[in-house]
Amino acid sequence: MMNTLLAYFPGGNKGFDKVVWDVVEQKDGEQPSITFKYESHDGEEGYPGDVIVTATYTLTSSKTLRLDMEAVPKNKTTPINLAHHTYWNLAGHSSGNVLEHLVQISGSQITPVDKNSIPTGELLPVKGTAFDFTSEKKVGSSIREVPGLGYDHNYVLDSGENKEGLKHVAKVKDPSSSRVLNLWTDAPGVQFYTANYVNGVPGKGGAVYEKHSGLCLETQGFPNAINQPNFPSIVVVPGDKYKHSMLFEFSEE
Repeated sequence: MMNTLLAYFPGGNKGFDKVVWDVVEQKDGEQPSITFKYESHDGEEGYPGDVIVTATYTLTSSKTLRLDMEAVPKNKTTPINLAHHTYWNLAGHSSGNVLEHLVQISGSQITPVDKNSIPTGELLPVKGTAFDFTSEKKVGSSIREVPGLGYDHNYVLDSGENKEGLKHVAKVKDPSSSRVLNLWTDAPGVQFYTANYVNGVPGKGGAVYEKHSGLCLETQGFPNAINQPNFPSIVVVPGDKYKHSMLFEFSEE
């Protein structure tokens, strides 16, 4: 049995979202789960060494989904920085844009970017800027103040509320449906992206997805960490294991 998975290295023309993964384990019961596996070979997309990657999705309750990703380099030191690139629209798949969604992000700094959207190595406080989501606010309230087409920036996660060993990342609420998503992780950062480049993508039920039709909260190591010594390292040596977990918790308010 084969399937695909939305996970990727931070570079290359053919990311892990474009390869076929093997299903290596499937469990039923009160907490059903499925585990996918992919082996990246030495030199693939320019990365050194053979790396075995697994991703396990578990329904920990009727309202929570946990994703645990692991990667083990077999023979060479290599950078590893996996992310889960899910688009969320809590109002429904054919409901239009997410500019009315309320978002709170547990990050008081971002890693600002250059003209090519590459982090410069600086840390910029968000207070008083369009990037400030430390308190709940609408996605669209300041989006026109953001250089470019919208949000596509890495937030430095603060230490704060904790659940199952994971720190709180963000809260998203759709006022029209009262649906709420809370996200938790053990990663140091999260990329907040507002589907700036989505343009006429066909979806299910005849829906067509346009700009800002969803938002992404991709927990991760900091982009460009391989070139910025002050960022948390994303380099993994043989004998060590990369681990990255996230918990998606759904509710109503």
